[in-house]
Amino acid sequence: QVQLVESGGGLVQAGGSLRLSCVASGGTFSRYVMGWFRQAPGKEREFVAVLSWSGDMTYYAVSVKGRFTISRDNAKNTVHLQMNSLKPEDTAVYYCAADLSGIYPRTKVSEFGSWGQGTQVTVSS
Repeated sequence: QVQLVESGGGLVQAGGSLRLSCVASGGTFSRYVMGWFRQAPGKEREFVAVLSWSGDMTYYAVSVKGRFTISRDNAKNTVHLQMNSLKPEDTAVYYCAADLSGIYPRTKVSEFGSWGQGTQVTVSS
């Protein structure tokens, strides 16, 4: 079982940037496919980005492609989500997720077995 803890959320003006981090403990982090999802009030949790266990393959939701970057540091058991040019519609609780199967890509909520508690991102207009 892997535990995930996110940090880095906050309030930012439109056009600004935030960097989310997710630290994993337990298991072998370097073997996990890591993803970020988000959930806005009244909406379903949606895919944002995914990163292969090796870190050399990434895939993004259309809505964030070109603005967000997912990366990992296997030495620190950490995955990051750099968010630039933020928009009010990016406001949501952001969740880090891990898939222990190592299969890439993964974009569905049901494909990830481990989740963090979430971190709030609020973008003001």
